[in-house]
Amino acid sequence: MEDYTAELAAWFRSHAAPEKAAPMAAYMRDKFPFLGIKSPERKQLTKEFWANHGIPTGDELLEVVRRLWELPEREFQNVAMSFLDKHGKRAKVEDIDTFEHLIVTKSWWDTVDYLAAHSMGDHLAKYPELIPVYADRWIVSDDYWLRRTAILYQLRYKGRTDVDRMFAYIERCKDESEFFIRKAIGWALREYSKTDEDAVRRFVERTPLSPLSVKEALKHVST
Repeated sequence: MEDYTAELAAWFRSHAAPEKAAPMAAYMRDKFPFLGIKSPERKQLTKEFWANHGIPTGDELLEVVRRLWELPEREFQNVAMSFLDKHGKRAKVEDIDTFEHLIVTKSWWDTVDYLAAHSMGDHLAKYPELIPVYADRWIVSDDYWLRRTAILYQLRYKGRTDVDRMFAYIERCKDESEFFIRKAIGWALREYSKTDEDAVRRFVERTPLSPLSVKEALKHVST
């Protein structure tokens, strides 16, 4: 898969737009360099590459993902997530360790939020026995991106949400000053309010949360 990844990287670099790269990097607080390829073009280039080179599966796909994650430009991490979309239901139980590695490597909201709600969310729904092993460890981690993942992995669960666990995780983090944790709390509650508005309202009423978390949580709750 080394040659496959090298060809993909060369394909994207041949379409780099340096004049767009600086503003894109600035938007991400200059945490990562960019090629200057915006999302619509990136998706189109990915489709064209797949049409010409195919899409690996299983362990080979994950190897490509890991190699892309090591490349400096941020577009490659976003392309890697497109490959993870194709992995989906084929994921094996042990793939969670790869997903966790990606969360704590080159961490920022654009990758962590996708991995939390999609890769991790789908994986833990498929293998719920992993939840007490992994999610319960994340919520007490020193890495706030892992804590954010613990709060957000149920984001798309709707009626399947383990509400007691979600509320317990939020209770544990409610006093944190970290923006990304406060935002995650509000986001998780806001999404669940679409399933059970009363439960979210009652939780917010009895739980001292930051103004940001409350504002986010009650966006769709009738007053």
